[in-house]
Amino acid sequence: MAKVTTQTSKHTPMMQQYLRIKQQHRNELVFYRMGDFYELFYDDAKKASQLLDITLTARGNSGGEPIPMAGIPFHSADNYLAKLVKLGESVAICEQIGDPATSKGPVERKVVRIITPGTVSDENLLEERKDNLLAAFHQNNDHYGIATLDISSGRFQVAEVSGEEAFFAELERLNPAEILVSEESPLLEKLKHRSGVRRRPVWDFDFETAMKMLTQQFQTNDLAGFGCNQLTIAIDAAGCLLQYAKETQRTALPHIRGLSIERHEDSVVLDAASRRNLELVTNLSGGKENTLAAVFDKTATAMGSRLLCRWINRPLRNQVELKQRQQALSALLADYSYEPLHQSLKQIGDIERVLARVALRSAKPRDFAKLRDALLQLPELQTQLANIQSPLIQQLGQIISEYPALTELLQRAIVDNPPVVIRDGGVIAEGYDAELDDLRNISENASEFLLKLEAQERETTGLSTLKVGYNRVHGYFIEISRQQAEQAPTHYIRRQTLKNAERFITPELKEFEDKALSSKSRALAREKALYEGLLEMLLEHLAPLQDTAAAIAKLDVLQNLAERADSLNLSKPTLSAKPGINIIEGRHPVVEQVLAEPFVANNLQLDSQRRMLIITGPNMGGKSTYMRQAALITLLAHIGSFVPATKATIGIVDRIFTRIGSSDDLAGGRSTFMVEMTETANILHNATEHSLVLMDEVGRGTSTFDGLSLAWACAEYLATQVNAFTLFATHYFELTALPEHVTNVANVHLNATEHEDRIVFLHAVHDGPASQSYGLQVAQLAGVPHPVITQAKQKLAQLESTSSQTTSEAAVENTPPPQQKPAKTPKPAAPLQSDLFSMATHPVVEQLQQANIDDLTPRQALELLYQLKHQI
Repeated sequence: MAKVTTQTSKHTPMMQQYLRIKQQHRNELVFYRMGDFYELFYDDAKKASQLLDITLTARGNSGGEPIPMAGIPFHSADNYLAKLVKLGESVAICEQIGDPATSKGPVERKVVRIITPGTVSDENLLEERKDNLLAAFHQNNDHYGIATLDISSGRFQVAEVSGEEAFFAELERLNPAEILVSEESPLLEKLKHRSGVRRRPVWDFDFETAMKMLTQQFQTNDLAGFGCNQLTIAIDAAGCLLQYAKETQRTALPHIRGLSIERHEDSVVLDAASRRNLELVTNLSGGKENTLAAVFDKTATAMGSRLLCRWINRPLRNQVELKQRQQALSALLADYSYEPLHQSLKQIGDIERVLARVALRSAKPRDFAKLRDALLQLPELQTQLANIQSPLIQQLGQIISEYPALTELLQRAIVDNPPVVIRDGGVIAEGYDAELDDLRNISENASEFLLKLEAQERETTGLSTLKVGYNRVHGYFIEISRQQAEQAPTHYIRRQTLKNAERFITPELKEFEDKALSSKSRALAREKALYEGLLEMLLEHLAPLQDTAAAIAKLDVLQNLAERADSLNLSKPTLSAKPGINIIEGRHPVVEQVLAEPFVANNLQLDSQRRMLIITGPNMGGKSTYMRQAALITLLAHIGSFVPATKATIGIVDRIFTRIGSSDDLAGGRSTFMVEMTETANILHNATEHSLVLMDEVGRGTSTFDGLSLAWACAEYLATQVNAFTLFATHYFELTALPEHVTNVANVHLNATEHEDRIVFLHAVHDGPASQSYGLQVAQLAGVPHPVITQAKQKLAQLESTSSQTTSEAAVENTPPPQQKPAKTPKPAAPLQSDLFSMATHPVVEQLQQANIDDLTPRQALELLYQLKHQI
């Protein structure tokens, strides 16, 4: 905070109250309610004025200093809160809880909730098709405990991983909105460039405290039922996370009903770089366009969309579950059963988050209406599910169930189109509560009652001058002229004497007055009580309703995948227990959608005899697309989806690695080549014989000989030591000789042709190495100036001539004597490249030139000879 006078007595009573509250919420912006505004003071005001672009003013003096102040209207607070949350800020909402009419001094205020990036549940503050996760991380040596909570659904998960690479892979997958870390953790340094990182006291990660909190939350003796008693580091993180959630929500969390474990070995693991390179849910620019999720997400509900993204981000290795999903898709495709399902699901909406707001007691009237409309849709949905021949679909139907009593209750209780908030009433339907109806009738029909009473009293008394009236000072009264006042009935009680009239009150009118004058406020209070009662009744059904929402989300994903299979011409892949990938006429699911011309489909075969493909061909010829489509087809098969291919047989894959393209890591101080080598090292260390590895242009970021040596060594290591299924794209044509040395390696290439000095990419994959790189043609296509292209062609001709001459001289030198039968000439190690290789001096030659042969001992000479032979 800004420098503020510490002697509270020098501040006004209101500012004393504010400073006491701010002292307890140093890390949050305090929204301090004053009438129709939330006000911010001191440093909070300065910060908010910059972040929200609102005016910074001053509020008189307190403690002898002007008070910086900024404010926002409370009725439009959601818009400002949404902006602050996206910027990673947390806000403490401080409301008036006292009655201004009875308060002596400042109205009593307190913080009713704390809004943080990872704990928001309000509809206006969330992206509807994106999970909003709160995460806690705890580290013990090289082991990492991870706990995540989606407070807007109640999904609470834990995991443990080993190694920094695995930790950052999980961080990339989860992409939490807010992260809790011990204030003494080394993770703080690793996460310093991320927003939303919160330092928590060390004791928040205490194991005993965590166990106590978690077992109290789930009302169990231990965590054995969740299978995570042994995950001590993850439990430390989960305890901190649950405590933080309770602190910020200031209420019970009944929708958090258990823990689930995400085991590393259950899924196909993708590291952080691979996720980015494959553009699964986010493209390389950080947007959502032209990603796998964008093409495959036509879900009917937002909760289905979020689940689909989780499936894409965490493909499964369990073939039994995957085959259940495949069978469900086949059943949904039969007779186009997915179409009516889609229409029904659209009427259900995002009840997962509605139920979370019910649990947090922050549900708004329209949440009740959405839940009512969703429940009304369930009988029709059950009718549609009954005709679908799929065990998985039938199982989901049983979980979804129907709720006739609850549906009828909400139909009776809530008006058709309720207002946004309960504050002004008008939410509870007429006929639901007799007392509320009576209070509303009094307020709304007061004039009609008075007219009836006046007519009734005139007739009963026979007094022609009698009339019923009202004023603010004396309330309701019966007025009779002075001449007739003496004839007033005995039960009339004199209230006021005027010059020409007398005013009376009757017990009946007094009772009506008491009701009428307070009916509006009493009606609103009654309505709010009924609203709270509805919340309580819904909480009794919370657990089965949450299960229903989860089942509907899964049903939505399945019908969506069935629709995509039909619309995108996808086929059901065969899941095999035998390792290998065999794809017939495979296509890239995203590229295919953005191309104006037909996509050229290609085959891919990887098996025990063919574990690595060396891919050559021109830039822009389609090498990267061919590699990525292999990974995406494999991934889609591992979420249970149909795939873009005529036919595909996919063996179980444990990991997918991609090293495709790089850029500088400026923040981390790493060059492009350093990033490339770091990713390559990760692959070489962690890939297994069951992994799918995509390597594109390894070694291009350094000198020619260094790059070629690295590329060759990496390819040979993957093929002989790791034995992974590998697609290795390169412009080093020397690598096409690798199949002659390693039996399970093969060459494939993508073709192009020239037409009138222009290049035409054919995009078709063929066996064997490429014959030409077409680099100059691609440069011309990119718009490189014509004089540069002309000069490059001249230099190329010169280099090719030199290369040809060198080759001829070498051939003459190696020609055997005429009388001797020539030995069988070995096949060249690789096609000669038209580049600077032929002009450069080989490192072995350089070493020989530098060696002083005369000074070497026989042993040193022999060692040098072995060394040179090893290099060759």
